[in-house]
Formats: sequence, structure tokens, C-alpha cells
Amino acid sequence: MIKKVLIANRGEIAVQIIRSLHEMNMKAVAIYSTADAESLFVDLADEAVCVGGPNDAYLNIPAILNAAVLTGSDAIHPGYGFLSENNEFAELCEKCNVKFIGPSSSVIDLMGNKSNAKTAMKNNGVPTIPGSEGFLNSFDEAKKISNEIGYPVMLKAAAGGGGKGIRRVDNDDELKVAYEDTKRESKLSYGDDRLYLEKDISDAKHIEMQAIRDQFGKAIYFPERDCSLQRNHQKIIEESPSLKLSEQERTELGQIVVKAMQGIDYENTGTFEFLMDRNHNFYFMEMNTRLQVEHTITEEVAQVELIKSQIMVANGDHLPYDQKDCKVKGYAIECRINAEDPKNNFIPQAGKIKSVRFPYGTMGVRIDSGIESGSVISPYYDSMIAKIIVHMPTKEKAINKMLRALTEFEIEGVNTNRDFLIDLLKDQCFNSGDFNNNYIESTFLKEWMKKNEDKQV
Repeated sequence: MIKKVLIANRGEIAVQIIRSLHEMNMKAVAIYSTADAESLFVDLADEAVCVGGPNDAYLNIPAILNAAVLTGSDAIHPGYGFLSENNEFAELCEKCNVKFIGPSSSVIDLMGNKSNAKTAMKNNGVPTIPGSEGFLNSFDEAKKISNEIGYPVMLKAAAGGGGKGIRRVDNDDELKVAYEDTKRESKLSYGDDRLYLEKDISDAKHIEMQAIRDQFGKAIYFPERDCSLQRNHQKIIEESPSLKLSEQERTELGQIVVKAMQGIDYENTGTFEFLMDRNHNFYFMEMNTRLQVEHTITEEVAQVELIKSQIMVANGDHLPYDQKDCKVKGYAIECRINAEDPKNNFIPQAGKIKSVRFPYGTMGVRIDSGIESGSVISPYYDSMIAKIIVHMPTKEKAINKMLRALTEFEIEGVNTNRDFLIDLLKDQCFNSGDFNNNYIESTFLKEWMKKNEDKQV
């Protein structure tokens, strides 16, 4: 029986986990770095333990496990990022008899390596992108496969993630340079220089589907998310459902996802990420064995509380809802408010927040944040400071309300991407759903930068 949970994370996700625990009448233990001592999540927790300096605290496995044992925590919730997909951490939790709120360490290991994950998905009937079978053994092998499936191709680090260790290659000469560069970069970044390659499917949508499976084998999929609006492989705006999917396609994709969950004996929640081409063919990219930043829009559209569901599954409880309960209910959109300067190549902005005004107080508007007036945006961590989520019956109504919410949102002390988000929401291609995962970088951003340059002249 879980009664106390340590949160191995920080910021807004730590705040949301703490709130869920308190609503479930459970105790919350926060860990924090010296840079986060005055943070909101530390104040909200029942107990808080400092586990190190700003550079290593949230990756300090021995200190985190010691904190869990010393505080009598029954489980650890990893949130997202940091150690959330670290199979060694999950395995050590298991050895310390502290329940890791997520899948088993062996499943994290399987799905954390993209090449092995692709093979596992293929074996379970999930459509995959044409490319290498397993790891590349040499440049000559990479060249042979690239010529067989046709350029362009994407060369990827097997241990990569978050957009790192990925290079698009258009011909043999580029491949030769990229092969050595990516191998070297992967070794330095991950201690693993294994590579694989896939056919580049550029004109595609980034469609992902989250699912959950309890300890009794009951698996449920949730309405898909369209996460195609990205820059440098980082998501900016997410929506659910996608305007481009039919109910039949949603059902078919969901059934594929559930079959895969059963096939790998997955416990708890995870997200399958796909590329969908113009002909609505789906190709598996990767699986995130954790909660995701954009889980909020899934919660709104499916009307479930995913963090609470995670804790229930970890506790050995049955999922309290069925597939029929998780159909599409309206439309939801999430905007990520980042401390960055879009006009200056989106450089992250650190500093103290002198004041902040969130657009609270109307139906359909939700704000997830870990900051308040007086908080410090640290240079050591991700620049996201808040998520604004709107849930309405239609996309048109949701965009209209989101525009109002963003216009009301004010923050003093750091620059944010608020105005960039407002302009993106007004974009006709976004409104109609006619955009792919390259749209921001190939089209919108170029036009947006030119428009702002003209304003300054």
C-alpha cells in the first residue's frame, strides 16, 4: 500500500504530482537542488530533502534513493526528463523495495534503445519506418541501406533523445561525414556510439497516442495528440484530437498500441510516437516510457487524471475506467510558455520573476506552473515556466479562448515566447490543420522573423 511518494523531479511537474498525492490523501516528499531551495514545489511538499547542487541533484541516484529510504517513502514518481527513463534507476528502486511509478526496468531498457524498440514493435505488429535492422556495423553498411531505401535518410544515435544525435542526410558524401560526426557525438553524450538509420519522412505529422495498462493486464488507449508544431524537434503547441484523423483511424491506431502494450508486458502509462504521411500511413518512431509534458490535453479530452491513474496502477489497483469512457470529448490545446527570446534565436532567459499574472478564472482554462512572483528562472534547467491548456467543444472556440488567455498573461523579469505563440495561433495553416512537423522551421518562422524585422525598420 502506497502512503508516501518521493518526487524525483522539480518545477511544474513536481507541483502537479504533489497536488495529486494530496488529493489522494498521500504524503509527498520533494527533493531539490540548492538552486531550487525557495521553489514552489518545495513549499507544497510535506517533506523536502536537498540532494545536491544545481548540476547534478536530479540525476544523483544514490542521494535520491537515500532520501526515499530515510523518509520512509513507499514509491518514487520520476515525472518526465531527468531519471524518468533511466532503467538503472528503476532497477535500483526495485532492489530497494521502493516502487518505481512506471514500467519495469527491463521494459525501460528495451524501449529506451530506439533500435531495439523498433524491432520489438515490428514483432508486435506495429508499422515501422523502413531502415536498418538493428545497429549499423560500418559506414559501408549504412551506405548500402541508404541506397536501397532511397535518400533522404535520418541517421540516429541509438541512445539519443530529445532531438539530439539526429542528422538528415541527402547523399553518400553527406552520409560519410555525418556517420563519423554522429558516432563521435553519441559516444561523448551517451557513452554509446551505436547508430541506426531510417527513411526520412519529412512531409508528415507527428502523431502520438498515450496508453495505460494496469497490473491485471487491462490496457486502454487515449485520443491521439498532434504534436507537429516543433522547432529543433522540441514541441511548441500540442492539440488533441488531430483534425486529420477519422474515428476509424483512431480506433485502428489505438488497437495497435494496446496490442503492443500487451506484447511487451507494459505496466503503467507510456506514449507511442508515430509519423503519419500524406496517405495516412503510420510509422512508429519511438516510445516514451513515462508521463509527457503534453499529457494535460489528453487528460482534458479523455476526462481522466493520468498522474492519479499512474499511482493507482503502481499501487496494484484496477483502472477505474474502461475504453468506452475514454472517447474524444471536445478539443484541447496546450501552449508552452518558455523563458526565451524568439527574436534572438530563442535564447533561454534566466532571471528573477518580479511579477506574474496568469489568466485564471474561466471555464476551460487550466494552467500548470511551478513559478510565482519572486521565483527565479534558473539557467541550469529547462526554460519552460508554464503550460496554458484550453479545453472547449471545438478547435475554433479553443483557439479563441487561448488567444484571450495569452493576451492576459503577463510576466515581468524575463522575456517569454508569448507573442510568438499568439501569432502561431492566428496562422491559417494551424487553424485548418494543414501543417507538418517541419512547418515552423521551413515556413512560419521565416515569415515571422521577416515580419518582425520589418516592424523594427
